[in-house]
Amino acid sequence: QLQLVESGGGLVQAGGSLRLSCAVSGFSEDSYAIGWFRQAPGKEREVVSCIGWFRTSASRTYYADSVKGRFTISIDNAKNSVYLQMSSLKPADTAVYFCAVDPSHYYCTANPPIYDYWGQGTQVTVSS
Repeated sequence: QLQLVESGGGLVQAGGSLRLSCAVSGFSEDSYAIGWFRQAPGKEREVVSCIGWFRTSASRTYYADSVKGRFTISIDNAKNSVYLQMSSLKPADTAVYFCAVDPSHYYCTANPPIYDYWGQGTQVTVSS
């Protein structure tokens, strides 16, 4: 059974950095999309970034406009992990961050319902 476990969240001051990790287990497909999403209190879940993987290499990446130039998504397929490096954090980045897998496509989409498997989330809090 596919499982995703996020880690790396925490409390950080504005302007600081965090690196989120998502460990994936029970999954052996060689082509898929994986994304990072976030949900703040009272708001809908939104895409932060996503990346596709086709056989042996990453395909296109996507970043929400609000995080472009500040966040970087990466995959370490050998470790079955995906990372989100977050820099220049702002209070508006405060949310629960989730990773999710879409095993049906090797290109990523920004639409949360497309993703079939989700982790439990990790809290990121940015203080001003």
